[in-house]
Amino acid sequence: MSHEVTVGLEIHQQLNTRKLFCNCPSCLVEEEGATFQRRLRPIQSEEGKIDRAALDQAERKMQFRYQSPSSASCLVEADEEPPHDASSEAIDVALTVAALLGAKPLDEIYFMRKLVIDGSNTTGFQRTAMIALDGFLEVNGRRISIDTLCLEEDAARKVETDGSEITYRLDRLGIPLIEIATAPDMHSPEEVKEVAQRIGSIMRATRKVKRGIGTIREDVNISIPGGARVEIKGVQELRMLPTYVEKEMERQQSLLAIRDILSGRGIEPVAIEVTDLTYLFEGCKSKVITSALKSGGKVMVSRLPGFTGVLRSEDGKLRLGAEMAQYARTKGVRGIFHSDELPAYGIEKQYVDAIRDALKLGPQDAFALCAASAAKAREALKTAVERANGALVGVPEETRDPLPDGSSVYSRPLPGADRMHPETDVLPISVPTDRMENILSNLPELPEIRIERIANDYGIHIQQSTQLVREGWDDVFEEIATDNELAALAARTLTSTLSELEREIDISQLNENILKAAFAGVSSGTFAKEAVPDVLRKMAEGMNIDEAVSELGLSAMSADEAREIVARVIREREDFVREKGKAAIGPLMGPVMAELRGRLDGKAANELLREELQKLLS
Repeated sequence: MSHEVTVGLEIHQQLNTRKLFCNCPSCLVEEEGATFQRRLRPIQSEEGKIDRAALDQAERKMQFRYQSPSSASCLVEADEEPPHDASSEAIDVALTVAALLGAKPLDEIYFMRKLVIDGSNTTGFQRTAMIALDGFLEVNGRRISIDTLCLEEDAARKVETDGSEITYRLDRLGIPLIEIATAPDMHSPEEVKEVAQRIGSIMRATRKVKRGIGTIREDVNISIPGGARVEIKGVQELRMLPTYVEKEMERQQSLLAIRDILSGRGIEPVAIEVTDLTYLFEGCKSKVITSALKSGGKVMVSRLPGFTGVLRSEDGKLRLGAEMAQYARTKGVRGIFHSDELPAYGIEKQYVDAIRDALKLGPQDAFALCAASAAKAREALKTAVERANGALVGVPEETRDPLPDGSSVYSRPLPGADRMHPETDVLPISVPTDRMENILSNLPELPEIRIERIANDYGIHIQQSTQLVREGWDDVFEEIATDNELAALAARTLTSTLSELEREIDISQLNENILKAAFAGVSSGTFAKEAVPDVLRKMAEGMNIDEAVSELGLSAMSADEAREIVARVIREREDFVREKGKAAIGPLMGPVMAELRGRLDGKAANELLREELQKLLS
C-alpha cells in the first residue's frame, strides 16, 4: 500500500510531581535568582565519535547565562551537586501509562546521558531512561504501535537571546517528562492529531500530568516517498499538528521538484568559492549592506552555476533560497540575498549586473550574497552553498523548529546514536513483580470508559463527553458540573463556546482556574448563565471575575428591578401580546434577555415573563 506521507510522533508530557532528581517543586516562577555562566563543548562517544547535531551546535560558539531561582531550583539543577535518587512517584506514573498502553516494562531501569549542548541543560546532557517497550493503541480501527516509553528530565526555560549569549531559567530544568515514541504508523495529517489526542487522554487519565501550554510538546517525524525523515521539534498546539504535516509535505515535494529540475539540467555539485565584491557596492542604498559596511563588514558573493529559477520560482512554490538562508543564519548573520529575488531590498539592477559580470555568470547561473563581517559572511555563504549542493540529492535529514503559521525553520542536523552515554551518577532501579502488580490493580479509567460514565452521570450527549475527554476538559467539567443545569452549560461552554471565542480573540489566558471562577459566579448567582461568553471574553483580556462583572454591568439585580424590566418589555409590545396571548412568551424571551443583559437567569426570566403576561391578559 502506497502512502503520501509517513509520520511518527514523540510526545513529551510534564508530570505533576516533584522534580526528577531532587525535591524541588515542579513549577515555573518569575524570580530570577542568582546567575552564573557556562560554555558547553561536545564530547566523544564510547566509540570516539562526536554527534553531528552536538558538533553543529558547538560551532555556533554560544555562551550561556543561567538564572537559578531558589524557590524552584537547587544545586542539582546548577550541576554543583550530584543527582538524588530518581523520583519513585514519577517512575510509578510512567509505569502506569505503560500499562495503559499495553507496553512491556523493563525489569531494571537505567538512566542514560543524552548529549545536548544548546545550553538548555547545565550539564551538557539530558538524563533519560527507558521504562517500557512495544505498546499499542487503537485509533479509528487502526493499530498504532508504541515503540518506547521513556522518563526524562525537562530542559531549562529560555528567557532571552542576546547575540551570542542565551539566558535560561532553571525552574523548568528537571521537571519529569514522559516521552512516548510511536512507530511511523500514521499516514494522514488528521490521523496524526487523532493519535496525539488519544495518547494525551491516556496520560491525563493518571491525574498526575500538568496542564496548559508548554506542559505537553510533540516532536513530529515526517517523510514522503523519495524524501527523508525530518523532525519538527516542540509543537505545543495539538490543533496545529495537521498543518505542520501538510506544510512539511509541501516543502519536501518542492525540494524533490528542485532536485529533478537540477538533475535535468545536468548540474554537478558547486565548488564552494567566496568572492569579496565589496568594491562594487559604493553608493548602494540597501540598508543591510550600508549597515554592514559602516561596521567594517564586507559584501561576499558565491556562484551557483545552473541554479537560476529554483532559489525562488516566479510562482513562489520553489524556494531553495529560503532554505539556504536558514542554514546561513546559524553562522550568526541576519540572512543572505540571492539572484532570484534581486533587484530588490535597495540592491538595484546595476549592482546585480555588476555581480554577474564580475563572476562571469551565464543566463542560468545564480549567486548568493551576504553582507556581514568578513569571517561571518564567508562561513554563512559556505554553509548556504553546502545546502544548495544538498538540493542535488533532494531532502536533507534535519531537525526544524515550528513557526506559528504551521511552517517550520531549520534548526540543526538530526542527532545520531553517538549522543548517548551511560549515566554514572544514578543507580539502576529494579521493577519487582509486586510493584507492577500494585500498579496493574490500581489502573485509572481508560478514556472510552470515562466518556461513557460522564455522559451517563451528567446527562450530556455522548459526543460532548467524547470531545471533553479528547480535548482534556473532562476534569474541569466534573469540578464545574455540580448539578444537571450547570452540567449542560459547562458541556456547551467547553465544547462549543470556547471554539467560537477562539475565532474572535486569543483565549490562551482561559486556564482551568479562570473557567472555575466563571462558573462559580454562575453557581452563586453573581450573574446569569447567558452572560458566560461575555464574561469569558473579558477574562481572556486579563480581567478577574469581579472586574469582568463590573465592566459588563452584571451586578446582582433585585427581583423588583427584574420584574419592572419584564413588565416594561410587555407594555411596549401590548398589541402583539393581546393578539398572540400566551403564545407571545417565546418571541418575547429574546427582547427580555437582551434588556436583562445576563443579570438574571433565563429560567427565572421566563417565570417572570409568564407572571407579568398573565396579569395583562387576565
